[in-house]
Formats: sequence, C-alpha cells, structure tokens
Amino acid sequence: MKHLKWTLALAASLVTGAATAEISDNVVRVGVLNDISGIFQDTNGMGSVEAARMAAEDFNGGGKNIKVEIVYADHQNKADVGNAIARKWLDVEGVDAIVDVPNSAVGLSINTLLRDSRMTFLASSTASSDLTGKACSPNTIQWVNDTWATGNTTAAAMISRGGKDWYFLTVDYALGKGIEAEAQKYIEGHGGKVLGSSKHPLGTSDFASFLLQAQGSKAQVIGLANAGGDTINAVKQAAEFGIQQNGQKLVAFLLFINDVHGMGIKVAQGLQLMEAFYWDMNDDTRAFAKRFAARPGMNGKMPSGNQAGVYASTLAYLNAVAATGSDNAKDAVPEMKKFRGKDKLFGDTTIRQDGRVVHPMYLFEVKKPEESKYPYDYYKLVSTIPADQAFRPLAEGGCELVK
Repeated sequence: MKHLKWTLALAASLVTGAATAEISDNVVRVGVLNDISGIFQDTNGMGSVEAARMAAEDFNGGGKNIKVEIVYADHQNKADVGNAIARKWLDVEGVDAIVDVPNSAVGLSINTLLRDSRMTFLASSTASSDLTGKACSPNTIQWVNDTWATGNTTAAAMISRGGKDWYFLTVDYALGKGIEAEAQKYIEGHGGKVLGSSKHPLGTSDFASFLLQAQGSKAQVIGLANAGGDTINAVKQAAEFGIQQNGQKLVAFLLFINDVHGMGIKVAQGLQLMEAFYWDMNDDTRAFAKRFAARPGMNGKMPSGNQAGVYASTLAYLNAVAATGSDNAKDAVPEMKKFRGKDKLFGDTTIRQDGRVVHPMYLFEVKKPEESKYPYDYYKLVSTIPADQAFRPLAEGGCELVK
C-alpha cells in the first residue's frame, strides 16, 4: 500500500512538473515591440528586430533543438496601441516574451498587463526606474538603462567636472520627467542648483524658444532630458545658437550612436552623454557590431545600446528557457536572476532580484571631426561608473519582491 501511494505521488509530481516546465506550442516566440516608424526608429526599429534574430541564431536551439520565432510590431509610441498588441500576442498568438519597448508610458502599460501572466517582459529599452520600484513585477527584467541611472550618474559625472548650475529641456512624458526628477534630486543634494526647466511635447521640431530660455538662465549645464529625434533637433539648434561655443555645456541624458550619426559629428562635437554600450569598446563589442552592420537592411550602421540590449536580453531569456525547459515567466525569470558574470556586450553583469540588470555605465564626449579616424568613431571615454554605483541600490528599490 505504501509502495502504491509513493508511486501515485511520484506520478502526480511528474505530471505537475510536465505541466509547469514545458515549451508552449513547441516553439519559443519572442515579440519585438518598438517604434518602427517614429522618433526611435534608428535607435530601435528594425535594428532591434535584427538584434533579436541574431540572438536566436546564436542560441541555435540551446543544445536541445528548441525552435525560436521572432515576431515584431510597431507600438507607435501609444500606450493603448502597445497594450492591444501585447494582449493579442498573449491571448491569441502564443508569444512568450516581449522585448525592447522604448517609451516609458508604453512600457509601464505592458508591465502591468503581463504581471503574473505566463509572458516575460524584457524591458531592454524602457527607461522608467518604476519598473524596479513601485511598478516592480516578477515577470520583468530591465536591461541597459533607467531614469535613476541616467539622472544620477550623468549629474554626478558633470558635477565632478564643475557643472553645478543646471537648466533642463525635458520631454513632457514619463521618461523626461523621471530623468529630470532624479537628476535634480542629485544636483541639489550635492551643492548644485537647478535654475529652470522647459517642458516640450514628444516630437518637437522647433526648440528655439526653449534654448533661448536655457541660454538666458546662464546655467553652466543644459541637460537634455529627452531622446531620439527630440535630442537630435535640440542639439542641432543649440549648435546654431552657439551655446557650447559660448561656454555652456550641453549634456544628453539618453543619446545613442545612431543619434550622433544622424546629427553629424561636426554638430555633436563636445556633447557629453552617458551610455551603457559603445560598439568600439573592445573586441567583443566590435565583433558584434560588425555582424550587426552586415545584417539585412542595416547598411553598415553600428548598433545602439538599445539594440545591443535587445540582443543580450533575448539571448539571456532563451538560455534560461533551455536551462529550465520552460518558456513560462515563472520558470524563466527566476533562472535569469541567477546570472552573475561577464556579458560580452555589457561587461560585468548581475541580474538582481528586483529585475534590474546591473552593469557599468560610461560618460563619453563626442570627438571633434579631426579626431574621428573611421566611420562611427565618435566617442572618447571620459569616465567609467562601476556597476555597483551606476544603478539605484536594491534596498532603495521599493520592490515588493525584495521587501
């Protein structure tokens, strides 16, 4: 009788294990959700899709002949559009993980939708630090950057170089407001002053009035708390106003190599920016960038930090699927959080219990045209912020998972 009970218990455990650790539909589907047609199309767009495909190819079945499909869609920088796509992927199309998602409003909406579902959210381009704070979810891993890191590390680096008086040009949605709030807190807490701030809509083409206000403030540093086409337009017009030539420093909180390429090194020279990834850092990043540049439709373009983050997070997720035999978030995400080691693109990396991926950050200055020796040779390294200093400490995260 005891033997029978043990056999039944074993059978039940095997059935339960099979039900919880399996690959749904015998295929792992990863959905790249981003801005394909708007202001983030160069830093994300189809480049992110190619980065995800590269990760799937390098995964190569994970030694277990696991089939991977990459799908993609354009959220148009609208939370309701992104939410509708994600819901269809979840309920109808069998997508197992969503990756990328630039635009914090869209990302926070997706984060809420996927909480406690079977889907994993690889928020490799969603910058809101709420993802590891008040909106923390057991389904979410946040790679590359966030507003805390962007605001604090950039402000710290500039203050250490004498930039204590600031004026902000801030995009009027969650991303910009979050960056400005974090930076202001740091600046005022370390003897600096914020002399003013101008808010502008997403997709602004004319920054003249905002730049005149910034120029008139006499601030030592003008902080661009925006991204994509907004940052490009602001930098171009700042050059026309001669802002940097007249002694004010221009710092971009969220800028990528594609943006610098788009505005041209002559316009961007002297610009300070914080990045988590630069294609020309070492042999590993250069090898990845060379492969990326040769992909269909890339036409020699170098990858942005966001596109590198899509590759790294997709590959990490697929490795977790192979390790657990499951594409369910409740199995894959805890497995991802075990990682401690060196990521080829982001260096020394840890995935914390709140879902924050911790790695070094770098302050760069855009080179002068005569300093650039080959295509996309745009940055010179100013300082390195170690991984343990670059992101909000875990104890301050406010995440219910770690209380």
